[in-house]
Amino acid sequence: MVRSEKIRISFQPNSAYGFRAMAWSRFSTLFIVAIAYLGVPFPAVAGTISGKIVVTPPSGADGKNEKGEYESRRYKFLEKVEYSKFGDFIISVEDIEKPYLGEGPRPQAIISQKNGSFSPRILAVVAGTEVSWPNRDSIYHNVFSISEVEPFDLGYYKGDDEAKRIVFEKPGRIDVFCSIHAEMNCVVMVLPNPWFAKADKNGRFKIEGLPAGEYRLKAWHERLPPKYIEVAVEEEKETELSIEMGFKRIPKP
Repeated sequence: MVRSEKIRISFQPNSAYGFRAMAWSRFSTLFIVAIAYLGVPFPAVAGTISGKIVVTPPSGADGKNEKGEYESRRYKFLEKVEYSKFGDFIISVEDIEKPYLGEGPRPQAIISQKNGSFSPRILAVVAGTEVSWPNRDSIYHNVFSISEVEPFDLGYYKGDDEAKRIVFEKPGRIDVFCSIHAEMNCVVMVLPNPWFAKADKNGRFKIEGLPAGEYRLKAWHERLPPKYIEVAVEEEKETELSIEMGFKRIPKP
């Protein structure tokens, strides 16, 4: 198997060609990444990463050793996490930064406010994406965030008002809330490049169009520790992964 050295690229708007190599790599690999960045088709060298997320509940969390405490009045209303029903995993490539630099249509995304909820509740976008927030309800909602990455407040508006919009320029996690309704919240994951995927309800994902090389993947879920994986992508081939996520064993009393 032909493997290129691991690369870390940062695209800089002020540089002559819009990118700068931050670590060693073969010239051919850099050339491929540059071609992909400039939007020139290069399907002969593109590879794919696909796979499945497997969630492992913490050992000792099944309640078998807790002597019926969950049947007591004190705990019977306490809901336990159902790890088998986890969804909204985001798998992304961390090695390349490729922000929107003002050339071509700006990426667009939508989070609706409907039936007192944000939909989707987890959204992954590339940096530079404009997200609109239409209110589909007949009551007032508010959209705000106190995130250090992108704090904002879009004010109050109802369904017959024009949808508010905001552009997310910086990568990072942005927790969003409604100041009127306590249960309304969502997460916008702003990623540094377009090579990411959101797993389906079965935990399956696929990231296509990656230049051949070695990359660092990040698997993310809002209630689990992130998982990092080193992976090699080959020309015109699909690399299959099984990514296990979860917690360590719960300590014994």
